[in-house]
Amino acid sequence: MFPFSCDTFVALPPSTEGQRIIFGKNSDRPCDEVQEVVYFPARDYEAGEKVECTYIEVDQVAHTYAVVLSRPAWLWGAEMGANEHQVCIGNEAVWGRESADGDEALLGMDLVRLGLERADTAEKAVDVITELLEKYGQGGSCMEDDSGFTYHNSFLMSDRKEAWLLETSGKYWAAERVEGGYRNISNQYGITTKIDKEHPGMRAYAQSKGWWDGKSQFNFATVYSYQTTARIEASGSRYCEGKKLLEKSNGHITAETMMDILRDKDSGINMEGMFMSTGSMVSVIPTNPALPAVHYFTATPDPERSVFKPFIFVKHINPLKETTSPTYGANDPVKKKPRFLSKPDRKHQLFVKHELVAAIIDSYKDRGQKITGCMRELEKKTMTKMEEFLSHGVEEPDYLANLFSSSVQEEMATYNKS
Repeated sequence: MFPFSCDTFVALPPSTEGQRIIFGKNSDRPCDEVQEVVYFPARDYEAGEKVECTYIEVDQVAHTYAVVLSRPAWLWGAEMGANEHQVCIGNEAVWGRESADGDEALLGMDLVRLGLERADTAEKAVDVITELLEKYGQGGSCMEDDSGFTYHNSFLMSDRKEAWLLETSGKYWAAERVEGGYRNISNQYGITTKIDKEHPGMRAYAQSKGWWDGKSQFNFATVYSYQTTARIEASGSRYCEGKKLLEKSNGHITAETMMDILRDKDSGINMEGMFMSTGSMVSVIPTNPALPAVHYFTATPDPERSVFKPFIFVKHINPLKETTSPTYGANDPVKKKPRFLSKPDRKHQLFVKHELVAAIIDSYKDRGQKITGCMRELEKKTMTKMEEFLSHGVEEPDYLANLFSSSVQEEMATYNKS
């Protein structure tokens, strides 16, 4: 299958305004797939407990951090998300010389969630994910059917001070630290000769396969890709277009900049068609640890006609009911073997409302423009409020316990008025 998938971005000082790190990602998935936004509080576990991921179970740790996730509603993991320590992670599908057609194991999306639940820094997330990769491997269908759509994964992760890029090929991997400027990833390997961490057997394995002569400078992307990195830089690729869009605002990148990039259809970053942008995330993380981070999620397809809604980690957050999909427990066709014999209805409340509004926007130009204008106005008003918290902190955290849900309700009320 042609490698359709996502784009993930991070911008750090000095490329951003206001000593902030800006993280963004579009989750590009099958057009009929529902993406939900869910919250899980921090928890403690007994020794010997297991956690059931999408296809396999793994050993649980003594403590997991609170996380907010944007994920395809049929699986356990996540395409993207953040944790209470303001670590953000997004993953990308990558294909290379190593086959991705292995047994069911951990999906890259499972590794995103596990990394967020277990790591309080971006570098620690690299260690968590690579240790799990070594122990359990990666594999299994990445779509809610038996099409055999499989891939390896790259991950972009950030915290309050830096970002890390982690790229995998089977159990082998390389990681690069990003300490300033900006970085974006799409669906090809991008780590070249700057490798700050790596699998201890990565180079020897490549040499044993005849991919590297053992003498020339080691370039991860060149060695493990189908082709050299020239294809990544090819004119017209989403990677190249995303890089140009970041460069255009270099030194002044903000949350609004990142949202505009994720909404850009000419570049292909906002994807349409059989694969489309089914959910989007933008996070604003001040480098000052005394200030809160704001994580914006759409929970709906096509960011151009969606509202980015804010989430801030505080105590006593309630479940995000309006963006949580129905669950089917042991009767879920994903859990039964053979898997994927049917597809249940996974539409959450916001998705149902948004689906109707999207149809109106498509069918009635004037009415559609009015609705889109109301959505942008609501988003702008909300972001102005969030700027106060980002600049001055939160005096009454309990006030924000229902921030995301309240924003979703405002969005649905806007649809009703329109």
